[in-house]
Amino acid sequence: MSKVVGFLEGQAEKVMYKKYVSLNEGAELYSLGMTTFRKLVEEAGAVYKVNKRVLVNTVEFEENLQKYRM
Repeated sequence: MSKVVGFLEGQAEKVMYKKYVSLNEGAELYSLGMTTFRKLVEEAGAVYKVNKRVLVNTVEFEENLQKYRM
């Protein structure tokens, strides 16, 4: 997936992002500690386990994260 975030010399700059990230990637991406991130992700119901790999759906997580907006 990509979305247009701005223009650079008349050309659209696209940012690619993953819909599913690991817990480590997600904690780093959202600048949160692992414990806080895991708690918020579980609260959002955005955790998926594939074999031994735990993945986080960033779309579901961000929708739930909006309730903390000040």
